[in-house]
Amino acid sequence: MSSRTSAVLAGPALAVLTVLAAGCTDPAADRVPYVSATRPLVTPPLPSLTRVPPPPSPMSSLTVVPPPPSPMLTSAPEHPFPMATSLAEPMATGAPLTATGPPRFFVSARTPLTRFPGRSKTAVLTPVPPAVHNAETGAFIANVPLPPGIDSSWHLVDAAPDNRLFAIAGWTEPTNIGIRFFVVRLDEDGRPGKPVAIPQTDPDELSLVHDLALSADGTRLAYATPLIGGGAKISVLDVATGRRLDWKTSTHSIVKGLSWAPDGRSLAYVLAGRSIALLDLARLGTDPDDAVSRIVMNATGALPFALESVAHTADGSALIYSSGHTVERVPLAGGPAQVLARPELPPGASLTLPVSVDGTGEHLLYVHGWRAYRANLADGVITSVPITVDEHQGKGGSPRAAW
Repeated sequence: MSSRTSAVLAGPALAVLTVLAAGCTDPAADRVPYVSATRPLVTPPLPSLTRVPPPPSPMSSLTVVPPPPSPMLTSAPEHPFPMATSLAEPMATGAPLTATGPPRFFVSARTPLTRFPGRSKTAVLTPVPPAVHNAETGAFIANVPLPPGIDSSWHLVDAAPDNRLFAIAGWTEPTNIGIRFFVVRLDEDGRPGKPVAIPQTDPDELSLVHDLALSADGTRLAYATPLIGGGAKISVLDVATGRRLDWKTSTHSIVKGLSWAPDGRSLAYVLAGRSIALLDLARLGTDPDDAVSRIVMNATGALPFALESVAHTADGSALIYSSGHTVERVPLAGGPAQVLARPELPPGASLTLPVSVDGTGEHLLYVHGWRAYRANLADGVITSVPITVDEHQGKGGSPRAAW
């Protein structure tokens, strides 16, 4: 993709949010094998930019203007963050898409490339597409096509358990919407089909999204955003219709690490990097917000924001999560956490470790720089491969990846 856009930025320079992680091949001695673990039986926000008439130049000129008030944030003071209510059933109760074995592919996504030529205050923004890679070698297979109106990938991607259906965040150029979502299916050779943009029946102005998660049956997408004035929300979208239902918290501004339970009736999430909680979707929209979520565990140790990612095991009985640079497992029915892997990270790595767990629950993926690290949770062995792309190799921040 060769198109570029020039943007005049007011205020602080545009920040591209990227989380870096890496690892090596030596797990700690206190790791416990994943397969032998006891399993309880259980049934900087982007500015809003407005296009102005361009000069006779190959580059369009975009001038920053203050964003208009969001329709979600302008109601009466006694209830400043009303719920979207058009989605009556937020649960995803269809049959989960089946994992057929170790993942064969992963999809990487990164933010548009940003540079300020010389001492200019004008940012040149180069769109980049998401890409499909061979899971064993990291080799580039194909760029993921973008739906109409989406000009670049964003750094958020998630996969269904079958390793074929992926949800990706897309950047719509500097508009008041900013970020949209779409799904794409890979064929048996990893070639992506025609992408499908998820409609948004309820308008939702998205300039910053912390995380997204695709349900196991592929019918629902959850995403987490901060709220103007404080707090955060988790929104559940129906992939086919775009109808939405929201849950909010007024006490924390960062919610991330979203993970759907295999039965589609609850969502696990990381609250402010300090707690893992479970959201009961069957009660969402009917009970007060504080009644539909419960804390599963709290972080321990000296790191103030240790928790990053969370994923359900394949049977839904436990959660796998990253705490600092350690991958652990905790039963949902209660009990102590168990160490699955403890990657050693190089100097300069992020203090937290964003991870993706495959549909079998036995293979974990994370990225540092332009290398993908695969952890086998059965034996703790970690291997790495270079990530290659079709264009702009090694440019911009570290991509995020999912399988």
